[in-house]
Amino acid sequence: MRYAKVHLEALGYELAPNVITSSAIDDRLAPLYKALGLGARQVEALTGIRERRFWNEGQTMSAGALAAARKVLASSRVSPSEIGMLIYAGVCRDNLEPATACAVADGLDVRGACEVLDLSNACLGVVNGIVHVANAIELGQIKAGLVVSCESARQIVDMTIDRLLARADIETFKTSLATMTGGSGAAAVLLAHESIASSSHKLLGGAIHSASEHHRLCRWGPDTGMPSSAAHVMETHAIDVLENGVRLGARTWRDFLRELEWSDGPAKVVCHQVGQANRDAILKTLSIPVERDFSTYPFLGNIGTVSLPMTAAIAGERRFLDNGDRVGLLGIGSGLNCVMLGVSW
Repeated sequence: MRYAKVHLEALGYELAPNVITSSAIDDRLAPLYKALGLGARQVEALTGIRERRFWNEGQTMSAGALAAARKVLASSRVSPSEIGMLIYAGVCRDNLEPATACAVADGLDVRGACEVLDLSNACLGVVNGIVHVANAIELGQIKAGLVVSCESARQIVDMTIDRLLARADIETFKTSLATMTGGSGAAAVLLAHESIASSSHKLLGGAIHSASEHHRLCRWGPDTGMPSSAAHVMETHAIDVLENGVRLGARTWRDFLRELEWSDGPAKVVCHQVGQANRDAILKTLSIPVERDFSTYPFLGNIGTVSLPMTAAIAGERRFLDNGDRVGLLGIGSGLNCVMLGVSW
């Protein structure tokens, strides 16, 4: 997959206002740790995450996504009237229908000849959305497109803590630990045709691989299927996800380097943010020096689809990404699916 006309015009994000430390979560889980004979501090020790953020009660996903979208449009010459595709790509959505993207489009006054839709693919949604918009731009169907997302971990973390305290067994703790890494936030990615782009960040292409035989390893949703009002459960077989995800990443990486003709790899990388064990494993497997990677998981946790674009935006703000850098955006999501994109920054 190669692109010649697509620019990564702007990245924007919205931080959730409430900082939740791992120590605070450990305090809530103290009765569980006592019952299992575990030490008092587990979450940060096992994940490398010190804190994450939660939205206020009642926050809608469209409001968070809209705030991030307004920031990217304010930083670009692209106007809402030039947007030909608007994708909301979060796991969390305001309703089963209509698409949450519709509320975002309305808030931006995006109307008329624009395709507006939700796209869902676990933590990979925004990266998939980037590919869909880039394809349409490259084909000449649209001049610009916007991918937005907002995720909220408050509800699933609260439900999981209640479930852990009620069951108090080690197996439930093992499959629930990944849930404790969850954070909240919103992000937006604006892409544009070279003829109207003001950014120098050129999307070059990438590679895609799937390993759908592992789709049972991580799930999040209503305990009994639909309706959406049912109690939610998130279960993650973290070790299996890590091992199989790294194998999938290695296969994608080989195709990624070959497709972009990057024999010595990218100068910098931004990965989906999961935790310390995942970061260490993928960097080691792909032979990426740690100084080439920019991470936010210690203070933002895993914000699902928002993690990669928000981390890339912060890396740009902090000048970790320099003009002309070859940058790898390395995305992976439950399913398992992997997309790696190359950008000339």
